[in-house]
Amino acid sequence: MGTENMESNVMLELAAEAFQARNFELAAEIYECQLRDFSDPATQLELLLRRADALAFGGSLSEAFEIYQKASKLERLRPAQLENLTECLLGSIRSKEGLSAHKNQQEHGTSSCSGVYGAFTCRICLGFLYEPVTLPCGHTYCRICLQREKERPLVCKQCKDSTKLCDVHGYRINVVLSNMLAKWFPSQVQAVRLRHEGNALYAEKNLEAALEKYNEAIQLAPRDHVLFSNRSQINSSLKNYEDALSDAEVACKLQPLWLKGHLRKAQALTILRKTEEALTEYLFCIALEPESKMAKCEAQKLLIDLFSPVPDNVQERIPDCMRLLSPRARLKGNTLNTLSESSSTPRSYKDCKKRNDSAMSLEESQSSLSVADVPGAKPPCCEDQGKVKYFSQEYRPPAFDTSCLLKRKHSVEEEDKGECFERSCKYMKQETTSTAPKTATATWCSVPSDLIDPSDLECSLCMRLFYEPVTTPCGHTFCMKCLERCLDHNSQCPLCKERLSEYLAQRKYSKTLLMEGLIDHYLLEELVERRKVHEEEIAELSNLNKNVPIFVCTMAFPTVPCPLHIFEPCYRLMIRRCMETGTKQFGMCITDPIKGFADYGCILEIRNVEFFADGRSVVDTIGKRRFKVVEQHQRDGYNTADIEYLEDKKVEGEAHAELLSLHDAVYNQSFTWFNSLKPEQKERITGHFGPMPDKEPEPQVSPNGPSWCWWLLAVLPLEGRAQLPFLAMTSLRERLIGIRRVLSFMSRSRAR
Repeated sequence: MGTENMESNVMLELAAEAFQARNFELAAEIYECQLRDFSDPATQLELLLRRADALAFGGSLSEAFEIYQKASKLERLRPAQLENLTECLLGSIRSKEGLSAHKNQQEHGTSSCSGVYGAFTCRICLGFLYEPVTLPCGHTYCRICLQREKERPLVCKQCKDSTKLCDVHGYRINVVLSNMLAKWFPSQVQAVRLRHEGNALYAEKNLEAALEKYNEAIQLAPRDHVLFSNRSQINSSLKNYEDALSDAEVACKLQPLWLKGHLRKAQALTILRKTEEALTEYLFCIALEPESKMAKCEAQKLLIDLFSPVPDNVQERIPDCMRLLSPRARLKGNTLNTLSESSSTPRSYKDCKKRNDSAMSLEESQSSLSVADVPGAKPPCCEDQGKVKYFSQEYRPPAFDTSCLLKRKHSVEEEDKGECFERSCKYMKQETTSTAPKTATATWCSVPSDLIDPSDLECSLCMRLFYEPVTTPCGHTFCMKCLERCLDHNSQCPLCKERLSEYLAQRKYSKTLLMEGLIDHYLLEELVERRKVHEEEIAELSNLNKNVPIFVCTMAFPTVPCPLHIFEPCYRLMIRRCMETGTKQFGMCITDPIKGFADYGCILEIRNVEFFADGRSVVDTIGKRRFKVVEQHQRDGYNTADIEYLEDKKVEGEAHAELLSLHDAVYNQSFTWFNSLKPEQKERITGHFGPMPDKEPEPQVSPNGPSWCWWLLAVLPLEGRAQLPFLAMTSLRERLIGIRRVLSFMSRSRAR
């Protein structure tokens, strides 16, 4: 017996390896042989299931289903035992429907499932943007959709940004976008209002009145998939199951890759006992969203019921048992024979009701805009019991045809969605239909040219067309540069005065992408002119000879670090502009009681900026070049100047040899002075200015002279007025002589 058990274990391991190597035929044969060696029901059940899994993955679905049914006679199957079968069927559906590419698009935030409203589609509900709210990342969604998101902190569906503003109930509606959409699409807004009224009536259990509201809304919005989905829920509650199925089918046609629509359709099909179609829809839902527990629960429940044996002694028409056993009686007859007919023609669903056909034919009318599901409606599936809403616990679905599992059925003929709105448009681009290749590029709806007014999209601060529009958490929109300048002075919204301290702390002013896109599409000429003005301003700010920004503060020297604490609004603006233009440079001068600032200074280059929550910043800079001020100016509160750069005059011959000798002597004198300082003094100097630079072999290599000279001038205890002449000198010899005099004076003073 021990030898036989060992051989059996070896064969089972071999079968498992064959399964992993995708040699399903060999695995199925081994499991079949092993069934003869075991008589206990538990082992037989396990081997039957493994063989059925191998047959299913090997493509022999008909034989696999027979084995699953045989296994179910030993013990009622559990969902975990059908995991492999479910995955096998899902793989076939994904392959035939091309859902693998759709899944990759979703993971990268580039899914083309954008709804019939193009760029005005909410990417959560795939309906029209109603009460739009813009997140700090720049993407816009319906307010109610954000409030229903359970994940905290909130994660953007498109860019996966996790915002720190967790309280989505505090998000305000984007005022400019909301007003503009209400002006451009009034009938769509009316349809959404009717939907909300219907939702309120549904929550009050006034189903007939809710249905009437939705009928009115659909007349206004005949291409809104959410309206049809919600009306399907209402019809199901009213037990109008055929109408519920028709509405769900229309929702799926309008939005073929929308999970909610296919769930509604599957529920209606199950109630109507169209089990094979229902199972197909549930599997398609799982293919769309692998994390859908409800769809997986219902699909496995249907499979378990279909494989369960039917008692022979049960007669038809027995009260209370009819719904439970009669559908399954078909399993004993010809049903299993149909399982192998995988190429059979799928059966058609019932045609949609006349009112739906009529609504769908209204392509000339404006489309309606809807966003949310019916509030207060309970989930169709209870996670604890796995029961579908409106289902009786005694209900068991009928048998199915395998052809339905591998090819999704469509009761409504596929047709192009057409354009969103049949109206003339200012600067209208070519519309994309549903038959065109899907891309992540947004499509734009037609808008009557007389409704497009550039003044609706003007910044309230600069009174010009929005450029790089940014929306605050309070819902107001400004040009990015305008908002930044206002926040330099005050952390409140310029319009409503709401505090934006948290928003300011993030330092994340992302452009409102929808606003920027619609300006680019509908107001292209105005945007080109606005962009031209902006580029001219940037070109002027980038000039490092004319109107160079001047920071009036302290003495700065070439090659020497100069850390700055920026807190005044004018200098916040100046530093930000230096970063935006890409120059990252500005001038530093000391004050002058008469002129305002000195005639000589040093250009500083920004190496790093660290911002604080209140808008202050610490700027790490280093000296680059010396300059002379030619003419002083002012710009937006800070000083500017026209400048010319200074360079040391080079010498040759005997003068060069004399310069080298002087250079070496002064360096040695400087090195001796620095080493004579107390250790704590040396440590402070080194910590602030860095170590003393080494002596350079050729002091005239740099146009500013050797770097150790400037380092020494920065650490010597001299006032700014005494240091300024050294900065203005263009003779290295004179600068070295001046340094030697200062060191000699300090040595004599110390000796006293």
